[in-house]
Amino acid sequence: MAACTLSMINGWQEKLIEAKGDCVEMEMGMEFKQLTADIISYTTFGTSFMEGKEVFEIQMELMERAIASITDIFIPGIQYLPTRWNRRTWILKRRMRNTLKNIIVSRLKSKVDGVSDTSYGDDLLGLMMGLSTIESSKREESGLELNMDEIMDECKTFFLAGHETTSHLLTWTMFLLSINKEWQEKVREEVLRECGMGIPDADKLSKLKLVNMVLLEALRLYTPVIVLVRKATKEMKLGNLTIPKNTQISIPLAIIHRNKKYWGEDANEFNPMRFAEGVKKAAKHPNALVAFSIGPRACIGQNFAIMEGKTVMALILQRFSFSLSPDYKHAPTDRLTLQPQYGLPILLKPLQV
Repeated sequence: MAACTLSMINGWQEKLIEAKGDCVEMEMGMEFKQLTADIISYTTFGTSFMEGKEVFEIQMELMERAIASITDIFIPGIQYLPTRWNRRTWILKRRMRNTLKNIIVSRLKSKVDGVSDTSYGDDLLGLMMGLSTIESSKREESGLELNMDEIMDECKTFFLAGHETTSHLLTWTMFLLSINKEWQEKVREEVLRECGMGIPDADKLSKLKLVNMVLLEALRLYTPVIVLVRKATKEMKLGNLTIPKNTQISIPLAIIHRNKKYWGEDANEFNPMRFAEGVKKAAKHPNALVAFSIGPRACIGQNFAIMEGKTVMALILQRFSFSLSPDYKHAPTDRLTLQPQYGLPILLKPLQV
């Protein structure tokens, strides 16, 4: 995380030198998309980073194409016709599958040839491959067997779940700190007090209470996923309402997160202090913040996302002050995730610490 973030920051510093000024304007939406893609690629594929990044770039194009198709008139069977659009989609899917398969086969071959030790690597892919090759008796007992298709699907899911959402969490956090300068100073003071100018480790990250509160408030006000969809596995009663089995239910997170019934009269205002005593005591209901969902289907990457958010924000706050560009237009839009429609142009000014 830190290495990828510092690489991004070095790029900003080079642009400052080129500009020969005391500040530079950056479009943070794109910067954070690239950063989180790099972090997820390293986490998932480790030494196979470049090939993994190619997979994720293909997946991003496929996702953009899926979004564009939502507003099209649906004609039954059209997805099977060899149109230019469909042919491009088929090519992308084949390339993604073949690249993923080659990465997995390469690691299997390295182990067979004795190039690597007994493991397949300490990244996510290596851990999943380890589960797929344990003794058959242990697989049956543990239920942890994964075949190649499942491994490839998990890699794609991990990227989708951890890339866009974390990217927009960072984007909206930068936006909120840009327009709330007193909080920007508060969290910077905390970062410098606890971490100095060093790279924050797990122990130091745990001490960044104010940074954590700001991230949670950003999640509340601009939750990346504004609606959760769940299906009832059995008929159930919810108050006076009977929900039949297999009914699909939409849970409007964005409305819940700004509901004055739970969050008080300042529900639409930026107030990280509401999280001073933790998430459960932040509102009048312990589960009023559901950005990561709750229960057995809660996001398994929520701790990773918060740790990533803390690391990235700490390294930026150590080195820059920032403010909103006059060109910014506030237009949050839902394109699978909540994001600024026209990007987030930010003026970055290096600090003399």
